[in-house]
Amino acid sequence: MSHRPSSGLAAVSTALLAMSRHLEVRDVLKTIVASARELLDAEYAALGVPDDHGGFAQFVVDGVSDEQWRAIGPLPRQHGILASMLHKAKPERLADVREDPRFEGWPSAHPDMSDFLGLPIQDGEETIGALFLANKRCPRPDGGCGFTEEDEELLSILAQHAAIALTNARLYERSRELTIAEERSRLAHELHDAVSQKLFSLRLTAQAAAALVDRDPARAKGELQQVAALAAEAADELRAAVVELRPAALDEDGLVHTLRTQIQVLDRAHTARVTFDSAGVRALPAAQEEAMLRVAQEALHNALRHAEPERVAVSLFRHGQGALLTVADDGKGFDPRTVRRAGRHLGLVSMRDRAGGVGGTLTVTSEPGRGTTIEMEVPGG
Repeated sequence: MSHRPSSGLAAVSTALLAMSRHLEVRDVLKTIVASARELLDAEYAALGVPDDHGGFAQFVVDGVSDEQWRAIGPLPRQHGILASMLHKAKPERLADVREDPRFEGWPSAHPDMSDFLGLPIQDGEETIGALFLANKRCPRPDGGCGFTEEDEELLSILAQHAAIALTNARLYERSRELTIAEERSRLAHELHDAVSQKLFSLRLTAQAAAALVDRDPARAKGELQQVAALAAEAADELRAAVVELRPAALDEDGLVHTLRTQIQVLDRAHTARVTFDSAGVRALPAAQEEAMLRVAQEALHNALRHAEPERVAVSLFRHGQGALLTVADDGKGFDPRTVRRAGRHLGLVSMRDRAGGVGGTLTVTSEPGRGTTIEMEVPGG
């Protein structure tokens, strides 16, 4: 009698416990993929969460290095065998995926795969993901031994529980988003009331000062001092609110992951190729991370909306104790002097203010026909 089922079920149990420890969707996805690959001793594993536009909202791999993944290029589309799993919601077990008539090839940097096992992940009637493995590792002269019916049964158990874990993680994130939205709404309401009162007092005091300038300069001076005090209080309240409204993704995921996620979305949404590269970046003070995120967002917005680029490359690397952010596009560029004279700043003033406000520097290099490069450096903490 084979001992494989009991050992397999023990491995499934271990995988389920690992999935239950995570509440974030991406952590759950990573755990599912790593558990499936280990459970069935496969060389490669991946899990795709479909979007509504023929692509994938999220795609997690295991067994492929970061360098390989970057070289492979854009996320796959829903075609061929992936589409079959998502749309027909049926398992796919193939001796050689390359010989299947639905196979449409893969990018040059993609690892070579042969035997293949894929299952849909379903929440009721809805297919919420596709889990697949390739290249089962076991000794055989002609190369892989192939996935068995028993492998498919074990992966099916894992997929069923993966659906529960993924659904729970989504509900948790949705609940958190609602809580954050409610809190921001409350803060916005309080901010509106507090600042409105300050501005109302500011206006009345300024009017009183104006009326007293000619007939009682001393009292007018006192009123103007009150204007300055009220303006300082309003500014303090605004700054406090900005701190409280710091982007939630930064607090949860850090600058590198937040930027990578946003850039992946932009890459799918625009015809221009938008890439991100990062290495060695340490956690920065919160104000510096937020400033860098805002500058990156502004620079990307400008490039994609105004520059008509074919490619926008974003990089974030460690620089001494701090970090250096670069956003470079190959678009039509501009003459910074002309922009200043025309009174159109393309957000450059705002970006420089953000950089200077956290002790950093901003450099803009551009000329017509030669693209634009924006660099922001911060000192770290």
